[in-house]
Amino acid sequence: MALAFKNTQHYNYSDYLTWSDDDQYELIDGEAFMMSPAPDLAHQDVAGEIYFQIRQALQGKPCRAFMAPVDVRLPKHNEADDQIDTVVQPDLFVVCNSNKLDKRGVRGAPDWIVEVLSPSTASRDQITKRNLYERHGVGEYWLVHPVDQVLTIYRLENGEYGKPVLSRLEGQTTVSILPEIVISWDELVERLPKGY
Repeated sequence: MALAFKNTQHYNYSDYLTWSDDDQYELIDGEAFMMSPAPDLAHQDVAGEIYFQIRQALQGKPCRAFMAPVDVRLPKHNEADDQIDTVVQPDLFVVCNSNKLDKRGVRGAPDWIVEVLSPSTASRDQITKRNLYERHGVGEYWLVHPVDQVLTIYRLENGEYGKPVLSRLEGQTTVSILPEIVISWDELVERLPKGY
């Protein structure tokens, strides 16, 4: 379960870099959250299959796909890296501006983010991260619910996420801001454990 530290200290990226590699954390507005233990196999299967399809779709294109763990630093303004207080590790994401990539990961908002929901992170992904990604200008945000086999899509319009688009994980879904990416669901859903 993603738990916040039990103190009121405001952390930044320089603090984050000193923490043990044995535990993984995310920072959201200076608050540190310990990441859950390794996700279950169904979560990994969903994330891995989506990543595979994204990579195939982007072959030879300038946009790049990434899969957690990769640090995505989200500065509020132009602060130095060590002062950034938001560092997240989305399950999957695509970056089309190569200037955002460096040896530490990504500095700035990805174009598209996908989070595969699990019980321990669902509320943070659906509320906290949704607000965070909207504020930082992530063009499209997908939430994949393996248990309910539902996809929730938020699209940025005029700086805000409009009403979410909900659909079942069936057939195909096109990424509206990256129409060359079309995710096929049927074979993946068939592999999910029954009663998951």
